[in-house]
Amino acid sequence: MEQRDIIIIGSGPAGLTAAIYSARAGYRPLVIEGPAGGQLLTTTDIENFPGFSEGISGPELIENMKRQAQRFGTEFLMKEVTVVDLKVYPFRIQAEDIDFLAKSLIIATGARAKYLDLPSIEAFRGRGVSACATCDGFFFRDSILYVIGGGDTAAEEALFLTKYAKIVNIVHRRDKLRAEKYMQERLFNNPKINIIWDSVVEEIKGSKTGGVEGIVLRNIKTGEVTERAADGIFMGIGHSPATDLFRGQIDLDEHGYIICSEGAKTSVKGVFAAGDVRDPHFRQAVAAAGTGCKAAIEADRFLQDSILLP
Repeated sequence: MEQRDIIIIGSGPAGLTAAIYSARAGYRPLVIEGPAGGQLLTTTDIENFPGFSEGISGPELIENMKRQAQRFGTEFLMKEVTVVDLKVYPFRIQAEDIDFLAKSLIIATGARAKYLDLPSIEAFRGRGVSACATCDGFFFRDSILYVIGGGDTAAEEALFLTKYAKIVNIVHRRDKLRAEKYMQERLFNNPKINIIWDSVVEEIKGSKTGGVEGIVLRNIKTGEVTERAADGIFMGIGHSPATDLFRGQIDLDEHGYIICSEGAKTSVKGVFAAGDVRDPHFRQAVAAAGTGCKAAIEADRFLQDSILLP
């Protein structure tokens, strides 16, 4: 069984930044990629990542970071981690049919935005259907937008989108919102926000060339079905951190996000977390990259301290 000083699970901006810093520190980190690139692979244009004055596509940014990590000696394994045992040391990591031992582990498995389970939603992802207002709102100036959901995520998305949109319609399946009271007040007081109560999405309409062009809604109380014009649809039904492998082994908050103390330290010594798997608030590539840097530095300090122990 091969032993590594640093193993990184995840190959989004957090995991790749951790790899760059770990490799530059003289280690030979192994990145177990899993679903490579994370959410950025479904983001067509990124215009707020520092250093790219003309913008860059999500896949291109990930490829650039991967090449940079490889240049310094990072190794990549295109397999999915199936078992993690943090109760033994070195930690045991099983990636499908291969077992590894890790003296330090950086978890950068990310979080997945929740999407409605509709074929038409999937068909227009990245072409008018999004789950990140701060990433994509800029592209919808003077547009008619819809945000699906009724909690804090939906409220935050809707309020942000009013910076650009002509009108933002919140579609909620109930007759009252679940968002915090102060958020609800902000929604009700914003003239650009309209709330469509007791309704669910039946279908997204559009074309291959034009993207999203309409939305079909059904009122769950009356059964009435209506089709409305739409330029963009934003999911506001939350995110799910990819932490199932670590449940019962590491401290998680009530929503399943990894709890970190100073820097990137988790409740298990020698295990660090970076990116959206520990961040329910910001969900930005640059924020994920920053925590990837912290995790790599913390892992280096842990390994250096371990050498000094008797």
